[in-house]
Amino acid sequence: QVQLVESGGGSVQAGGSLRLSCAASGRIFAINYMGWYRQAPGKQRDLVASITSGGSTNYADSVKGRFTITRDNAKNTVYLQMNSLKPEDTAVYYCNVRGVVTTIPIRYFDVWGQGTLVTVSS
Repeated sequence: QVQLVESGGGSVQAGGSLRLSCAASGRIFAINYMGWYRQAPGKQRDLVASITSGGSTNYADSVKGRFTITRDNAKNTVYLQMNSLKPEDTAVYYCNVRGVVTTIPIRYFDVWGQGTLVTVSS
């Protein structure tokens, strides 16, 4: 069983910065994908940024140039550095991690963190 622990959310004024962390633990053979999603009140959950095991990154257009996703493979941890925050970035941010539990037989996992609230005031 794989668990995720998120941290780093909070309240900040517009223009400020926050750094989110998400650490995966448990029975993990390999992690293929780590991503951050966010959900604002009354809206659907959308991708913010993702990073693959090979280091390829993908960002939502709304955060390009302001947010940076990185990962520490040794710690099974993904980070989201958020700079130049805007009030429209206010949301609950969720970490999503996908990978392999065992290879014989092949078993995959796809887990979500509990969410961390980011509030940006104008």
